[in-house]
Amino acid sequence: MVKIITDTTSGLPAEIARRYNIPVIPQIIIFGKDSYREGVEMDNAAFMARLATSAELPKTAAPPPELFAQEFRRLVPTGEPILCIHPSAEVSGTVRSATVAKDDFPGADIRVIDSRVIASPLATMVTLAAQWAEAGVGADEIEARIRDMIPRCRIYFLVDTLEYLAKGGRIGGATALLGSVLQIKPILTFRDGKVDQFDKERTHKRALARLKDLVLDQYPRNAEGHLSVMHAGVPEQAQALASDLGAALGVRQVPILDVPPAIVTHGGPGILGVGFFVA
Repeated sequence: MVKIITDTTSGLPAEIARRYNIPVIPQIIIFGKDSYREGVEMDNAAFMARLATSAELPKTAAPPPELFAQEFRRLVPTGEPILCIHPSAEVSGTVRSATVAKDDFPGADIRVIDSRVIASPLATMVTLAAQWAEAGVGADEIEARIRDMIPRCRIYFLVDTLEYLAKGGRIGGATALLGSVLQIKPILTFRDGKVDQFDKERTHKRALARLKDLVLDQYPRNAEGHLSVMHAGVPEQAQALASDLGAALGVRQVPILDVPPAIVTHGGPGILGVGFFVA
């Protein structure tokens, strides 16, 4: 059976990782001189608490290749193909680390996929890949299906402030908003593997309404949309958004995922977003 590996930028729920035996490689969170493996030495709650009291913004680092090599040494002897599905190389060095580790295992069937996305849609891809693997689908077909999903992914999200994106260097095409009126509430997207401006509104209420309209306009009326909602410290807003969209689209259960610390570091608390796949 094909083995699936991902990392903590997916926000993959722990119960899914356990259910399908998916190794989740930790990103590295850095507060001053202290570094932590995300999800191992620092969970979401501890990160948010530290962030609220920290005098300086944290930083992140991609997992070192050795963390991948540890999993490869365990899985390669099974003789099964390994698919590593990770965040966009435009915003993370994770793909590079996995590739460096892969090169130490010549002859092994290890495939590193740059998903060009982050967060909940990445978790969707990983979950589907694991389900397909369990159903006996081969590595070539799983890889083809994942690569077919990549250009169809849509991510839209709101942030409380652009400060984190600007200081972390991940602001991408949204730089044009930095000099705008403070009351502007941007609607950001993920385009060509990095953050970009999509639209802007005067209030959070209007920005949220616009975000909902985008989903209702673009979401496919079939089972291939795989809608998910993601948030950083605003669970009530996320639940309301998931309920509203689920009711409007006839989606019985919309997964709600926490935005993981490695992403909150660059987007800040208060992120509220959606991910889905167009036809």
